[in-house]
Amino acid sequence: MGTEEEDEDELSARYKNTLDALSSLITKRTRFTNNNQSHRFHLLFHYLKVLELEDAVSQMKIIHVAGTKGKGSTCTFTESILRCYGLRTGLFTSPHLIDVRERFRLNGIEISQEKFVDYFWCCFHKLKEKTSNEIPMPTYFCFLALLAFKIFTTEQVDVVILEVGLGGRFDATNVIQKPVVCGISSLGYDHMEILGYTLAEIAAEKAGIFKNGVPAFTVPQPHEAMHVLNEKASKLGVNLQVVEPLDSSQRLGLQGEHQYLNAGLAVALCSTFLEKINIEDKNGLNQTSGIPEKFISGLSNAYLIGRAMIVPDSELPEEIVYYLDGAHSPESMDACAIWFSKQIKQNQERNQKRSEQILLFNCMSVRDPRLLLPRLRSKCIDHGVDFKRAVFVPNVSVYNQVGSWSSNVDQRVDSVTWQFGLQRLWESLARGEAKYNSKGKEEEKSLVFSSLPLAVDWLRENARRSKQVPFQVLVTGSLHLVGDLLKLIRK
Repeated sequence: MGTEEEDEDELSARYKNTLDALSSLITKRTRFTNNNQSHRFHLLFHYLKVLELEDAVSQMKIIHVAGTKGKGSTCTFTESILRCYGLRTGLFTSPHLIDVRERFRLNGIEISQEKFVDYFWCCFHKLKEKTSNEIPMPTYFCFLALLAFKIFTTEQVDVVILEVGLGGRFDATNVIQKPVVCGISSLGYDHMEILGYTLAEIAAEKAGIFKNGVPAFTVPQPHEAMHVLNEKASKLGVNLQVVEPLDSSQRLGLQGEHQYLNAGLAVALCSTFLEKINIEDKNGLNQTSGIPEKFISGLSNAYLIGRAMIVPDSELPEEIVYYLDGAHSPESMDACAIWFSKQIKQNQERNQKRSEQILLFNCMSVRDPRLLLPRLRSKCIDHGVDFKRAVFVPNVSVYNQVGSWSSNVDQRVDSVTWQFGLQRLWESLARGEAKYNSKGKEEEKSLVFSSLPLAVDWLRENARRSKQVPFQVLVTGSLHLVGDLLKLIRK
């Protein structure tokens, strides 16, 4: 027994050392230009050569997915469906919420600590030996993409589902030359300082994953974006098809109306992939939906941490329920608000009991809260849900979570100055609405806490005092905030 404990302690220490080494690859975020993006991107081919992965990667069967929102969900649905066909799957997604190993899933399960440590050091040492002034170590995300290729080729998976990290054209995942099929989920405004300030520019970056003659699918897009996607596809001889949302009668493992769009895209990607590798499923069609039973099973069992999750508080499960969604773009705020409002309405119909809705929010300083909070608030009010209070907190993990984008943003996020700014914006929205509110309703109270644990303590203390009125807490604005809360309430 002692030996087992010693082994565990040793693995734990090795894993911590591994995360420290990984952290060393996080670079100070500099202004991105096409030149330095292009230079970094072309270094990837050299890194593949150093790791002796060129041939193995060229033989991998890959589904490649880009987009502004919904790409992680699309990849999750896709992986879940293909696993139902008995295929050994490798899924690479980002970001992670609690542990970096979430980014690497083998057959739907995140890679073990032991395997992660072994693969990490194998790649790290080989690359370190070949570094020079001209060829530095890969940056954090580039390294993780290379590590994914190492893991999936060695583990001999049948299919790799690759989610683009940022953009497409110069993304580290785009080092692949011949995927089986490509997908582009909904496009919108995000990371504009890198990808461009118009939908046309953003679409051009995302379309960078198109490869000559490789079929591609997308969902209905704004005209400006669709025009560019069609243009880029046409130049490369890509058969680009637009897929419609799946019928809403289909049960999905991921919650929210917007998921029917992502599920429709996943179905198209899987159908094409299975056809290309000569697996056809004409016999298993469900009579109602016309979709094979294995697709239905994959769609209904898909699971993605931090997206439309409902988690009761570990200490007060009856009094506090958290509604977690890592929405952080204007469009995903709309989807989050609709999902939350729908859940609240269904809950009220079932229980016939009064409850209080509370917002727990933070966003990074690279986001514009003026584009997020008004959308969230007005969309909830449109659906008959009003927040009794709003609570603003900093993220716990701004500087200690390996590889969060936030590691590279300015100090404002780590101080409550930013949170007070969010509070002022919220209060101004409340005052603006109060002018038009003839009922003379009391304005919502808003609070700022210097840490997330303090905010959770406050929620629990208040919930204990008002036991008759349960709290339904929407936690959103940042994936990292969602991850921090999950860690905190699961302790």
